[in-house]
Amino acid sequence: MSSAKVVRVPDFKLSPYWQNPTARRTKRAIDFVSALILLALLSPLFAVVAIVIRISSRGPIFYRWRVVGKGGRKFVSYKFRSMYQDADARKNALLERNEMRGPVFKIANDPRITPIGRVLRKFSIDELPQLWSVLKGDMSLVGPRPPLQSEYENFSEWQKLKLQVKPGITCLWQVGGRNQIADFNDWVKLDLEYIENWSLMLDVKILISTIPAVLLGKGR
Repeated sequence: MSSAKVVRVPDFKLSPYWQNPTARRTKRAIDFVSALILLALLSPLFAVVAIVIRISSRGPIFYRWRVVGKGGRKFVSYKFRSMYQDADARKNALLERNEMRGPVFKIANDPRITPIGRVLRKFSIDELPQLWSVLKGDMSLVGPRPPLQSEYENFSEWQKLKLQVKPGITCLWQVGGRNQIADFNDWVKLDLEYIENWSLMLDVKILISTIPAVLLGKGR
C-alpha cells in the first residue's frame, strides 16, 4: 500500500476587498509611498552593504532573482547577493539534502551562503532591494512570496492560486517563522489564508509583526 501523503486541497475564495477598486488603489498607494521613503532612508545602509559584499567575496553586489508574479507573469527582482558566485551551478549537487517537501529547495546551513550572507539573511537585509520591485508595481509590501520561475513550472494547479494577487516581501509565512515550515503545501495554505482574509488592516498587522521578526532574526 502506498504511503504517499494525501493532500487536501483547501476551499478557496478571494476576499471581497480584492474586488474593491478603492481598497486596491489604497494598497498600491501605500506600497509606492512606503517603498519610495524606505529606499531614500535606507540608501546609506545600501551603500555599506554593497561595499561589504564587494570586498568579502567575488561576484556582483545584487542577485538577479528570476521569479513569477501575479497571473504567472515572469519578472526579475533583485536581492543583495548572499551566496557565492557559483551558487546556482552547485544547486544540483545539493538537491538530495532538500528539507522542504514540494517544488521548492531549502536546506539548513547551506554551504553556498557566504559568511556575510548569513548575517544579511538572518535579519532579512538581503531582501531590501525588492523595494525597487514594489516601487515599480511588480510586487507589494505584503503578499505571497514570489516563486522562482523554475519552481513555478512544477506547481500544481491549486498551488498556482497563490499568484492571483501580487507577490510581496512579507506575509503570514514570514511573521509565523517560516523556518518551521517543512511542507510547501502548508506554505501555500498560509498564502491562501492571507488572500482569503485580506484587508488593509491585515496588511498593517503583518507589517507591524514583521518588524520584531526581522530585528530578532526570526523571519528566516
